[in-house]
Amino acid sequence: MSQYKGIVLAAGSATRLFPTTLAVNKQLLPIYDKPMIFFSLSVLMLADIRKILIIVREKDKKNFFELLGNGKDLGVDISYAIQKKPKGIADAFKIGKNFIKKDNVALVLGDNIFYGKNLSNLLFNAKKRRIGATIFSFSVKDPERFGVIEIKNKNKVLSIVEKPKKPKSNLAATGLYFYDNRVVDIVKRLKPSKRGELEITDVNTTYLKNEELFVEHLGKGFSWLDTGTSETLLDANNFISTTQKNNKKQIACLEEIALKKKWIKKRNIENRLKKLTKGSYSDYLRKLIKK
Repeated sequence: MSQYKGIVLAAGSATRLFPTTLAVNKQLLPIYDKPMIFFSLSVLMLADIRKILIIVREKDKKNFFELLGNGKDLGVDISYAIQKKPKGIADAFKIGKNFIKKDNVALVLGDNIFYGKNLSNLLFNAKKRRIGATIFSFSVKDPERFGVIEIKNKNKVLSIVEKPKKPKSNLAATGLYFYDNRVVDIVKRLKPSKRGELEITDVNTTYLKNEELFVEHLGKGFSWLDTGTSETLLDANNFISTTQKNNKKQIACLEEIALKKKWIKKRNIENRLKKLTKGSYSDYLRKLIKK
């Protein structure tokens, strides 16, 4: 039986955040007290996915490795691959084909933040589907800006249309996808769109034509944040700050997730604290290992 591997796509130029991202990869920017990429990594970890490929630009690889290394102290196995040119989200499966091999794969965009108490349940619902693809939807006020999902029954997708002028629903496709191993061959046969990219919507449409495209809805009590602009980046910082302070609990604390899953021991966190000497995040880790 195929296991699931995970890919984080963190190779974009983030031109909408210029000049900030001229020198710094967006996924390394802080969301309140931790790097943005922690949030996408936490999603894969919550889904019990431990073999992870992070796709980055050549010039950013050193910084990502300095932050995360090979993942050993986080209880995961992290490797890296380079995207030389921005060729679309689906290009991740061409770059990662030797990593994926014969396994199923989950892809999360490095600039998406997901939060909700039952998130793990939805992730495991997606993993249970050994055949087909699962996307995740979220209700938005301006669906014309997104890929819009029309649902048939509860979890079956009837249609998905990229940035429609007249949306058939207010359900947007988020930056989180679960695919069976056929995705590698599907992407191999894809032709670039007019903008020269391999479109993830075309991948999803292929599964849809075979009636194998499913959806998990991030409903009441969930938050989905896309940090593509200065405004949404600020919103994300404020949301994480307020939510953590109100709950007195970290969101996307990778060490805590790994410790709860018994992937690491407290000594691994002690090793991390040799680097993370000061700050609210390290204070939280110290309290964690004292419990």
